[in-house]
Amino acid sequence: MSFDFTFILGTLPAFLKAVGVTLQVGLITIATSLLVALINAPILLYRTPVLHRLVALYVELARNTPLLIQLFFVYFALPALGVKVSGFAAAIITMTFLGGAYLTEVLRAGVEAVPAAQLESGRSIGLSEGQLLRHVILPQAGLLSLPALFANFIFLLKETTVVSAVAVPEVLYTTKSYIALYYKTYEMLAVMTLICVLLFLPLSLLLSRLERRLQHGQFGS
Repeated sequence: MSFDFTFILGTLPAFLKAVGVTLQVGLITIATSLLVALINAPILLYRTPVLHRLVALYVELARNTPLLIQLFFVYFALPALGVKVSGFAAAIITMTFLGGAYLTEVLRAGVEAVPAAQLESGRSIGLSEGQLLRHVILPQAGLLSLPALFANFIFLLKETTVVSAVAVPEVLYTTKSYIALYYKTYEMLAVMTLICVLLFLPLSLLLSRLERRLQHGQFGS
């Protein structure tokens, strides 16, 4: 069976728009997830009893429930409780809930990897706990966590395909729509695959390069 390249060319504007939606959802989610993780990191570091338990519960709940179930809860269950959200808002809320948990764990590991001697040195020169967190802990933890953070950023971008379930017009939703309307299954799957390769392969190569530079102590050189 030959490919209908004319049909493929005709769908490119819609797919370019879908790529924009995918990147928009992904980049907003990365930013909000990182913000959640930065808020949670001090709580996990200083182990405030009640807050520490709440953050730990949140991380376990988010990481051990399927993203699709979380998405359906936000999109379908919340309106039943009087809270109406659009598909796009549901996508951002749900993916931030999941991404924040994963990035919280990444930062926690980074914080724990900061040498205790660094903390003792900071306290010995009179740094407050806030200054210690801002100037010593988070910069070093962030550097140590970069490969894992970047890997999770790529993971979140890939997970945007799930939001097609609530009619957010990203790449997978657009692919399924054209298949349903025109039965051009092979053409649309080929376009979707090519788009995913062009989006994610460069990011994966960049991650590999970053990891090599960190391993050889070349970051920032």
